Amino acid sequence: MTDRQQGALELATFAGGCFWCMVKPFHEMLGIEKVVSGYTGGHVENPTYEEVCSETTGHAEAVQITFDPALFPYRKLLDIYWRQIDPTDAGGQFHDRGPSYRPVIFYHNERQREEAEASKRELEASGRFLKPIAVAIEPASTFYPAEDYHQDYYKTNPIRYKYYSKGSGRPDFIARHWNTPKDREQLRSKLTPMQFEVTQNNATEPPFRNEFWNHHEDGLYVDVVTGEPLFTSFDKFDSGCGWPSFTKPLQAGSVEELEDFSHGMIRTEVRSRASDSHLGHVFPDGPRDRGGLRYCINSAALKFIPVDRLEEEGYGAYRGLFENSGEQA
Repeated sequence: MTDRQQGALELATFAGGCFWCMVKPFHEMLGIEKVVSGYTGGHVENPTYEEVCSETTGHAEAVQITFDPALFPYRKLLDIYWRQIDPTDAGGQFHDRGPSYRPVIFYHNERQREEAEASKRELEASGRFLKPIAVAIEPASTFYPAEDYHQDYYKTNPIRYKYYSKGSGRPDFIARHWNTPKDREQLRSKLTPMQFEVTQNNATEPPFRNEFWNHHEDGLYVDVVTGEPLFTSFDKFDSGCGWPSFTKPLQAGSVEELEDFSHGMIRTEVRSRASDSHLGHVFPDGPRDRGGLRYCINSAALKFIPVDRLEEEGYGAYRGLFENSGEQA
């Protein structure tokens, strides 16, 4: 299997409070090459963490993202950004207060500025927040990477990160404002009853009576809610379980794996990172020569994009995955 097609890379820079909490939402997604924590928007060269926290440098804590717009459009980055912050609070974010924690979109070109302004207007018009949207949109300036111990903090210090994130109030705020009854009803109108029950209520569809359990066509399997690519036909195999089975996701960061103690069992749940939808479970009984894992996924959580419709459906950048159709991963 050949690598997917890669276009010219771009930079995006966002400030949204503590940079520890702003890396994970973007990290390890297909089309995102790198996420770096750092400082920008100030007047002091090469500032240290202590200097920035002293509120004397003018800098904000920020993340700078290197991304491939053919695979991960800038507008998609903006959508993720808005869902990580309190966009009505210009004085900081959650329990982190002061100018160094101010929310800012730093644009790198005129197209980014226009898209950022448009997305801000749309959020204001949505009525989701009662207060005005206070996020500044400013031209990008020199970005200074933070000290090494700040990079990928959610990975290097997972326990401290978990407690810090929860204690800040950020996750609770996000849940209140982005998973409302209105959001669920809008989603219900777009999905079939089975799709809604599986993705939103953690239901399981019947084995051997679902769309993709015995499906063998080449193509992409994407999130039925967001359209995010999740799995490919190259990694699909017949496990005999009655549900679609895959040896791995297209990109590790596209799914999240959580402990699941429901129904008197100990399992690992698989959820879509982009939509937070339930997908299925992962088990350690897959093909040993292909990693040993079996991602057992509900068909109702997926939409299939065949190779001959990739361009038409907006997935043309993934055609490189299927150039040698006879070669299996």
